[in-house]
Amino acid sequence: MIDRTGLMVILSSPSGAGKSTLARRLMVWDPALRFSVSATTRAPRPGEVDGQHYHFTTRAEFMALVRDGQMLEHAEVFGNLYGSPRGPVEAAMQAGRDTLFDVDWQGGQQIRASALGAHVVSIFVLPPSLPELERRLRGRGQDSDEVIAGRMLKSRSEISHWAEYDYVLVNDDLDQTEARMRAILTAERLRRDRQAGLGGFVQRLMAEEAP
Repeated sequence: MIDRTGLMVILSSPSGAGKSTLARRLMVWDPALRFSVSATTRAPRPGEVDGQHYHFTTRAEFMALVRDGQMLEHAEVFGNLYGSPRGPVEAAMQAGRDTLFDVDWQGGQQIRASALGAHVVSIFVLPPSLPELERRLRGRGQDSDEVIAGRMLKSRSEISHWAEYDYVLVNDDLDQTEARMRAILTAERLRRDRQAGLGGFVQRLMAEEAP
């Protein structure tokens, strides 16, 4: 078996377009996929486990990681810092395991610009229409009209960054979109430059005596 370096798979979309559901489906399809566990400076909520839901840290510890280049991306949200630690992702990559990132376009930009950016595969998920996106948001039954209006306004800004991504999928059918994502990952894993042991294999192959 030829070794390969693990990928960093960025999934982005407006809220309600289906990326979280697709991420869960991909991890069922391939249990070796790992989900990037973010670090945060906010306090744990009841039931949250350190290292499973988040890596809980102090602001000083978080900023030290940023200064040392150990955060692939980070942002401040409502006074708390959130980010993707580099160490666990590098370890997964070296073991040939892919890591999924559920981040917005800003997080995607930072990851692509990081020292590991050459190993990124980025996928943007679009809704079939804005009315359908609003219908899905309302169907959750979780948000007020005001919150939904805010999400719809933000979605236009997010969609405007679609051209920054390697692949863009219109999620008009969940099963078909999942199948397309599987095809993308399969093809990206098989790229010549991602198969770390391919050169050595070919050398051994060429050195073999013909029967």
